[in-house]
Amino acid sequence: MNIANKLTFLRILLVPVFVIVMYMNFFEARLVATAIFAVAAFTDFLDGHLARKHNLVTNFGKFADPLADKILVCAAMILLVEIGDIPAWGVIIIISRELAVTGFRIIAASENITIAASKLGKFKTISQLVSLIILLTDITYLYKLGLYIFYFAIFATIVSGIDYFYKNKKVLDLDNI
Repeated sequence: MNIANKLTFLRILLVPVFVIVMYMNFFEARLVATAIFAVAAFTDFLDGHLARKHNLVTNFGKFADPLADKILVCAAMILLVEIGDIPAWGVIIIISRELAVTGFRIIAASENITIAASKLGKFKTISQLVSLIILLTDITYLYKLGLYIFYFAIFATIVSGIDYFYKNKKVLDLDNI
């Protein structure tokens, strides 16, 4: 297993640690959980960078990297909904888009078509991660900023999803439905 894939695997392993710490009751538990989340989120950037720089792209990485990202982001959003920090409707929009794009990528892969992540998709991911890091800290004076960024992330999620499907509509072969 190469270093990029090890980082992806580490991100998956950090999710239950992050969740457990969020549920723990000790002073500054949320800050510790936020730090774990931030480290896990950074591995997303780092594994992609290393895979491209050192030509370490593998089928495992193509599958596991986006899955690890979705597991991490969904875990954070679900925890924040549970404690009342973000609205469930926003999380539903984000998760729905992610599931739709994942299904779309499966269809494309079955046709031997690889669809790379777009700049809008990367921007969507960054806005989601930044909002979640801010909201996870539970620092009162940062809450509104985190929430505004979260709402922007919802908007970016919708726009990037529309862009993704529009640019790759040929994969669906809508003429043969």
